[in-house]
Amino acid sequence: MTDNLALVKELRDKTGAGFLDCKEALANNNGNIENAIDHLRKKGLAKASKKSSREANEGAVGFFENQDICILIKVNSETDFAAKGDTFLDFVDYLGKNLLELNNLSLNLESFLGTKISSKTVKEIVDEMIAKIGENIVISDLRIFDKKNASLSFYVHNAYRKNIGKIISILKYSSNSNEKNIQIFAKNLCMHIAALKPDAIDENNLDKAIIDKELNVQKELIASSGKPENVMEKIIEGKMKKFYSEVTLLNQSFVLDPDKTVKDIINHDYKEINFDIKMFNFISLT
Repeated sequence: MTDNLALVKELRDKTGAGFLDCKEALANNNGNIENAIDHLRKKGLAKASKKSSREANEGAVGFFENQDICILIKVNSETDFAAKGDTFLDFVDYLGKNLLELNNLSLNLESFLGTKISSKTVKEIVDEMIAKIGENIVISDLRIFDKKNASLSFYVHNAYRKNIGKIISILKYSSNSNEKNIQIFAKNLCMHIAALKPDAIDENNLDKAIIDKELNVQKELIASSGKPENVMEKIIEGKMKKFYSEVTLLNQSFVLDPDKTVKDIINHDYKEINFDIKMFNFISLT
């Protein structure tokens, strides 16, 4: 009896399945652990396929880096309760660490799901985790960036762990100095990005389709005003300037000093060290 309980415990530790399920699997497979694992996997996959149609709007985003790349990954669960648990957070950590080992800048979400880790595809591993926690899990976003030839800073908002939370922003930058105050400023910019979620560094980097759409909206809004054309042009110019101040990083009011734009801060406080933003990105549950 003691031996049977030990086998049940071992099977539970390896699969995360319930006591009775493990006991049944061992009984049906003459106490053979490996066959019992296969038996539970098949049952787990069947359960996962039913759960996979349920909405997964909670979860967490993770940040991982090595000397060559940094990774942002978003993994959704059904409930916030599951997302905060160590089982789920360990799973996000497991995915991130394996992505770093792959060290592949061209990897995308679809190809990652088909990648094998220890003889199983990531999709199969996800299905096993679905069966383990009893909730639908979806890897919904994956972004990989080159870290070379610049400095990198990141910020985690509503952190569950130091590199996992609700929102994560990253900033790639260069400067002639790497003193502590520069690192703090870069971290503060990451916090700004997480809070205001800009679309581009400045208007020159903003998608032309977005600019054209906003321009057309503003033109239609004032088309029937009856104002002279030169006045209308100035009004549109002012409206577009306001628009850029809302959606572009350099033109936004800095969250820690709202009377100044990010560009003002850089040009005044960090001009001598040539602080230059190369790239930013963020990933969020919402």
